[in-house]
Amino acid sequence: MSKTSKLKDSRIDLRVTQEQKELLERAASLKGVSLSAYTLFYVLPAAKQEVDSYERLILSNRDRDLFMSVMENPPQLQGKLKSAIRKYRDKYGD
Repeated sequence: MSKTSKLKDSRIDLRVTQEQKELLERAASLKGVSLSAYTLFYVLPAAKQEVDSYERLILSNRDRDLFMSVMENPPQLQGKLKSAIRKYRDKYGD
């Protein structure tokens, strides 16, 4: 086994209607690949994109600049937040 190949030791079962299965098999046949290969070819990139978009926050230039400004120059704490932090520190330490 080469360094880049990985052991495929997990399965996914997918229940579909007969019509859905026939359509998927026909599409796989047109591509000249197995149904499993066809499914993975289209499903894995969609799953990766879904996870990537969920994990990534994309800001507009204006929002990015505002975020960076606040991170570089945090505002003075005031009101309830300031007193809550003080109470927490008094109870649990820094």
